[in-house]
Amino acid sequence: MVRAEIINQVAQKLGITKRSASIAVNMVFKSISNALANGDKVELRGFGSFTIRHRNARLGRNPKTAEIVQVATKKVPFFKAGKDLKIVG
Repeated sequence: MVRAEIINQVAQKLGITKRSASIAVNMVFKSISNALANGDKVELRGFGSFTIRHRNARLGRNPKTAEIVQVATKKVPFFKAGKDLKIVG
């Protein structure tokens, strides 16, 4: 499912225009992004939580040239599914 499909479903279920649904959905995503950028944890009970994890610097390999390169330290978003979201195999 892509963002446009989420917007269509929100508009349909709430009986609002796609433009209004788009604004609402984009605002939710932007709020989550901003909170993570500020180092905050975002918890949506029953759905899951978003946090930032730190990855240490390491040596990597360029797959095209096989050259060894230094990969810098970075922060990456991490999502942990909540109890209600977990799918039983």
